Amino acid sequence: MQYTIVGILLMIMMLLYFKVADRFNIVDKPNERSSHTEVTLRGGGIIFWFAALLYFVQHIESNYFFFTGITLVSLVSFWDDIQSLSNKIRISIHFLSISLIFYDLGVFNLMPLYGVVLAYILAIGLINAYNFMDGINGITGLYTLVVMGSLLYVNKNMQFFIDAVFIKYAMIASLVFLFFNYRKKAKCFAGDIGSIAIAFWVIYLVLKLILITNSVVWLLFLAVYGVDAICTIIHRLYLKQNIFQAHRLHLYQVLSNEYKIQHRLVAVYYAIVQIGVSVLVVFLYHKVQDILLFVIVIMPLLLIYSSKFYLLNKSNLKLNR
Repeated sequence: MQYTIVGILLMIMMLLYFKVADRFNIVDKPNERSSHTEVTLRGGGIIFWFAALLYFVQHIESNYFFFTGITLVSLVSFWDDIQSLSNKIRISIHFLSISLIFYDLGVFNLMPLYGVVLAYILAIGLINAYNFMDGINGITGLYTLVVMGSLLYVNKNMQFFIDAVFIKYAMIASLVFLFFNYRKKAKCFAGDIGSIAIAFWVIYLVLKLILITNSVVWLLFLAVYGVDAICTIIHRLYLKQNIFQAHRLHLYQVLSNEYKIQHRLVAVYYAIVQIGVSVLVVFLYHKVQDILLFVIVIMPLLLIYSSKFYLLNKSNLKLNR
């Protein structure tokens, strides 16, 4: 009953936001780099902040660092959705917000200095990777459901590390968002506020699990996004492109734009592959060394990603004929 009420409240909040977005013309207009072709409401990912708010009002005594952090990144991201901000401002707020959850989780006391530095780099990198990957209908919502579902399974069956309701609120928000976004013509896009807010939520959970288990294998719950984002950055650096500018070189973009595979189908592909990775991680945890598990997971993903270059060459050959 509790989750039904939460879902209804989030649905109402979304519908109210649509009226605000429509009134103030908060829309995403397609350009030559976009994977969509019609003007669509932007910022629908505010639902993740709404979900965080609903959880916060019920758990104020133990959730204020996380909620303050997600509120800061949501505010700066929403501002960036409406009017572009400089990278320095955005990264500064991300750094401050991450510092809040690091303090909350005891990172500064539990890790040596080099570990803290690496944790900052990883956290900021994951936030941006999640943002980079939010480019087609359904991909953020479906992928988030898989990641949160994986964490929920671990929490219930392998290592209790957090209140399960905290994870479930994010999953409910994803389902409500998908109701509006997982369509041939989406009612709304997540915008930076959505992809960055939910990335912040995921980072908090994964980091807490890593600290409790003293194992980094849980980063593999983000392996599909991680491989695509990192490899695409390397590819763009090789091409001497500005990695902060919009582009269409992610594998999902090549599949959607160059080969015209339906966005929702590509999003399902990514979710299914991540499900396979998560199952493998859960099954092999404690059975193989962490480094070997990373190799077992990452190598096939690199092979899948490398198919992009074959697809691009094939597409160029067709265009040149």
